[in-house]
Order: sequence, then structure tokens, then C-alpha cells
Amino acid sequence: MALPHAQSGQIVSVRPLGDRLPEAITTAILKAGQLEVMRVVLPVGKSMKEHQTPGEATVQCIEGVVEFVSEDGIQQLHPGDFVHLAPRALHSLKAVEHASLLVTLCLLAGAR
Repeated sequence: MALPHAQSGQIVSVRPLGDRLPEAITTAILKAGQLEVMRVVLPVGKSMKEHQTPGEATVQCIEGVVEFVSEDGIQQLHPGDFVHLAPRALHSLKAVEHASLLVTLCLLAGAR
């Protein structure tokens, strides 16, 4: 059964999961006309293979540490770190520690 997405005006918590993080799963928060927001959960050692999105994207580390690989090389995202990706920018992620990330996707390339 699909979980409902947040509705316009609804407050949703993206606070750190803390002790619940190791058992948590990736969840969609919002999917609207041009925008998708999700909490991506990566257990330590797990990765998201290299991929791209058609539109712009942002990744904000909520908790844990993630290795972020892009054309700029390998960087680490720590809690509070934020990165913007241009449309079709290749990138991959690997959890150095249990981690959760707030990922925002523009679903329409070139949309403003």
C-alpha cells in the first residue's frame, strides 16, 4: 500500500531519526507537478549507483556521513551539508555511517 504524500500546507518533520535510523527506510514526502521530495535512508556501506536526474536536484545530509561522488571528485556530506546538482549531473552516494538525506528533485528539465 502506498503511503500518502504530504498535502499543501501540511507540516512534515525531517528531523534526524536518531536511534530509529538503522531500521528506517527511504520514504517519499511529496510528489507534485514539478517537484519530488524524499528522505533517502542509506545504511552504512550501502550505496546508490551512479545516476542522473533530468532536472536540477539538491541533497541535504540530515544525519550520518555519506560519500558523494560527482564530476568534482569524491566529497563527504556531513549533517547540515547541502549540495546542488545541475540537470543530468552524474553522481553516486555511499554511506560511510548510517545516514538520512533530504533529496529534492525538479521533475521537469529546464522548469523554473
